[in-house]
Formats: sequence, structure tokens, C-alpha cells
Amino acid sequence: MPESPEVQALVEFLDERVVGRAIAEVDIAEFRIVKTRARPPASLVGARIIGTRRFGKHFGFETTSGWLIVGFGRNGWIRWQGAGEPPPEQPVPEVARIALDDGAVLRIVDTGDFLAVTAAVVDAPSDVAPIAALGPDPLSADFSRDDLERALGARRKQIKALLQEQASLAGIGNAYSDEILHRARLSHVVHAAVLDGEARGRLFDATVDVLRGALSDRRGLPPDRLKPAKTQAMAVHGRGGQPCPLCGTAIVDDVFGGASAQHCPHCQRERPAGDALWGGAERESR
Repeated sequence: MPESPEVQALVEFLDERVVGRAIAEVDIAEFRIVKTRARPPASLVGARIIGTRRFGKHFGFETTSGWLIVGFGRNGWIRWQGAGEPPPEQPVPEVARIALDDGAVLRIVDTGDFLAVTAAVVDAPSDVAPIAALGPDPLSADFSRDDLERALGARRKQIKALLQEQASLAGIGNAYSDEILHRARLSHVVHAAVLDGEARGRLFDATVDVLRGALSDRRGLPPDRLKPAKTQAMAVHGRGGQPCPLCGTAIVDDVFGGASAQHCPHCQRERPAGDALWGGAERESR
């Protein structure tokens, strides 16, 4: 799943190459991705691109005729073909194509079995409901400990799920939630309600350090190298059975409710059974 560091690196890569260019053609291969049928992406043909911007895990083109907002879902991405470059040798699962006036092409792809990419043309990004509901963004220079405290509160919700809740914190998905909790030495099943000040401080530092460090490492990479670079850099996510890079204990792969979590049972010890707020399926409350 694309998450904020990779989407931000994509934004910066494309911003250098598309600003000032006009949209020459828009071809939608999969019409189910279009969420504004009265205002299709083809309505942007002839518009000039003013800038690009990230909103959590969403990508946005600002043009002289409005915004094109792309949601990547679990397996969406953008493939870049610069002016004069040959098309990809292997076919790609293309759901939309945007051609620019200099000959460059952006291919929006979805490699999953379940179509999840979305595209909407709007006057303002906040017209897209998921963007309007976004919480504070840890990649923002303004993100503070108070922002995290408001997201956590005294909620009886497992911290991994809370980190991925876009209305609480923008841009974090399954992979980076595992990395953040490993860095913070917190179990993925701990509930926010039991975190003391010291644990919350570790969680804040880990959230900022992991995401901003990942962005720093990804900057300048072309779009087709961002996902492989992310996968290669993971300390615990996707590393089930491999040794923890900190202590050498085998990383455990937990699957629950259709989701997965990888964690180190030594570095991220759970409290003893019986502490109701440390796990289980209690109903969330605020």
C-alpha cells in the first residue's frame, strides 16, 4: 500500500517535471475509478498543471481547470514515461493514462485483484470526503506531540489500528505502523488508554523519525523504484521468521481480522494476560 513517504517522494519527483505542462490527452481504461461522473478527468484536457501535492496517501494535480485527485488504494501507483522515453516493455495494469503536451505520459496502474484506485475532478481537495476527514500529518513540519495526544486520547483501541486510522493520523498504513511500533518498542495490540507519558513520547519520536527518515531516503528516486526501496528498508514488516535487527529474535507474523502485523516478541513485549486494555476485542470508546 502506498504510504506518505513514497507518495510525497512521488509528488516531488513529478512536480519538477509536470508543472507548466498542459494536459494533452486523458484516456480512462477502467471507468469504475472515476468518482465524479459529471466532471470526468477528460474535462481537464487543455488545462495547464499548476502544481502537485500530497494529501495523506492521496495524490493531487492542481490545474487551471480544477484538481485531479488520485487515491491509490492498496495497489495503485503512477508509472512515469518521460518525453522521448520508450513505453514499458512489459504490459502494465493501466487504469488511466495522462499524456502531456511535451510527450510525457503518466500511467495510473492498479496491480491488485480488487480495483481500489479512484480519480476525482474537484474545485478543492477538501471536496473529496476522505481528504476532508484527514487527521494531522506526521510529515508536516507543524506536527506536534499535542497532535499525537489528541489522536490517542484514552481510547480503548489497539495502537496499530489507530495509527492507520486516517481521521486520526494521515498517511500511515500497514507497513509503517509495524515499523513505528518496533522503533517505539510497543506491542501492536496495546491500547492507547494504557500508554503512559514515557511510552507516548517514544511513540511520537518513532512516528516522526520513521516517516521522515523514509522520506529522506526515498527523495530523488524515480516512481518505479520507490516501492522496492520501501520494501528493502523494512526492519520488521514483511520479515516474518527473520531475525530482529536489534536483538536477533525471530520476527512473528500475526494475522487477524484479514490484517497482518509483524513484530519482535522480545523488543515489543506484551503485558501479562488479564490486562483487558492490552489486547482483546473490547469495544472502542473515547
